[in-house]
Amino acid sequence: MRQVTVAGLQLAFSDNRDKDIAMTAAAVRAAAAAGAQVILPPELFEGHYFCRHEDESLFARALPVDKHPAVAAMREVARTTRTFIPTSFFEKDGHHHYNSLAMIDDEGQVMGVYRKSHIPDGPGYEEKFYFRPGNTGFKVWPTKHGVIGVGICWDQWYPETARAMMLQGAEVLMFPTAIGTEPHDPSLDTRRMWRRAMVGHAVSNVVGVVACNRIGTEEAGTPHAQTFYGTSFIADQRGDIVSELDDHTPGMVIATFDLDLQAKHRAAFGFFRDRRPELYGRISSDI
Repeated sequence: MRQVTVAGLQLAFSDNRDKDIAMTAAAVRAAAAAGAQVILPPELFEGHYFCRHEDESLFARALPVDKHPAVAAMREVARTTRTFIPTSFFEKDGHHHYNSLAMIDDEGQVMGVYRKSHIPDGPGYEEKFYFRPGNTGFKVWPTKHGVIGVGICWDQWYPETARAMMLQGAEVLMFPTAIGTEPHDPSLDTRRMWRRAMVGHAVSNVVGVVACNRIGTEEAGTPHAQTFYGTSFIADQRGDIVSELDDHTPGMVIATFDLDLQAKHRAAFGFFRDRRPELYGRISSDI
């Protein structure tokens, strides 16, 4: 029986980079102490979610993967806790900027980088100003605990993201997130939609899913104030919620998956047996 214990972190951030990175590192250590082997921090955890408005000075936050303090800190934590940490960061690559994720192994080495494929653009989530669409394609990461697939935030709304990672052999799907209130429509609360989208990935791919979000109100008292609604969760291969948090409490979601049991259920459902890729050409068409 192959098992993996996974965790997702739910945190509020101060926008003091050193403080936020240190807090995240402490939360990773706590999750490792609780038995987690693969630990997912939220999206862009080195400060506030800055994409709520356009400010050219914020490009200075981006750094290459080998110089980024968030990546360096998680490499050290991964090495000392012997855990795997998918680490979100604002990447600079020459003149290009990406919303990226470095997969760090249990020896503190960077296994590779995934660059967010789907880049949102709308009130409060103006990412196209900052980020170039990712050019890495979807990736999965073979670890001693199983094959981990990771998408970033807006990626999670697309069934193609989950299916592409599953077709590469993913055995757990993870999604670090920054999502909350919608500035253009205060009556719109997307948290239930957000959860259902990923529970759908769990069910239609017969796979465990980990989703972690931030909490707290950022830039309070300004026109750009935004409250993040947490509700981080883990769903099993049946789509049942096996660990969850509320909309304001920092902490972790944690669960253990039996990967062999998932594989048995996945084969029995026949979703991959009965695929008809010869009929799916329209999905990859841009018209």
